[in-house]
Amino acid sequence: MASNDTIRKTLFVAVLLCIVCSLVVSSAAVLLKPAQQANKVLDRKRNILAAAGMLQEGVSIDKQFEKVQAKIVDLQTGRFTDELPVEGFDSKKVSKDPQTSLALSGDEDIASIKRRENFAQVYLVEVDGKLDKVILPVRGYGLWSTLYGFLALEADANTIAGLGFYEHGETPGLGGEVDNPGWKAQWPGKKVYREGDVAIGLIKGKVNPAAAGAENQIDGLSGATLTSVGVTNLMHFWLGEMGFQTFLDNLRAGEA
Repeated sequence: MASNDTIRKTLFVAVLLCIVCSLVVSSAAVLLKPAQQANKVLDRKRNILAAAGMLQEGVSIDKQFEKVQAKIVDLQTGRFTDELPVEGFDSKKVSKDPQTSLALSGDEDIASIKRRENFAQVYLVEVDGKLDKVILPVRGYGLWSTLYGFLALEADANTIAGLGFYEHGETPGLGGEVDNPGWKAQWPGKKVYREGDVAIGLIKGKVNPAAAGAENQIDGLSGATLTSVGVTNLMHFWLGEMGFQTFLDNLRAGEA
């Protein structure tokens, strides 16, 4: 009697298993995609609320986010626009598309992002019909990675309400200390501008509260000089003329 353990039958079974497994994986990916997208949106909302110091444990994220309104800003004019829809806005796609972004020269690209999107999604918080906070997306290169985060400003568009990075690949214990709650706690109350120029930044060592300019200074990250420089550079880029400065000027003047 011929053996069933032939090369042909072994290959047939192997191929059949591969096809079945591929179908299972593909089906699972399709079925889980809506849940994954929903979780991604929820996580973004959580990070926005956390950066603004508004995140409350035990309360629905969607419920908390009802206070937040998303809008699209034209960075060229510094004004709100409906040229791109809020729903489904993807900043990474916008920044990569030559039709909706700007290639930066070496001198301009202090945050090492290569291209700057022409449109950005910002978030406004109103209390009793008045602006309370504005939350801006920021990003820039550290030592090993691009850091993506949100910077929240008070209604004066100058006083920092909070900062949080939701994606980066910096070294744990060094540049990764951007996630340290103690370090992030330094940001609220600091001022972005001094006499119209971006002044906020990390210094080497610890800030002396009595020193001149202390209101614009943050402790540097110990042992992570390049990450510290990267955080300062991304702040100067996104809060400067190439970033949101024109928008923030318009917002303060009520002309956004």
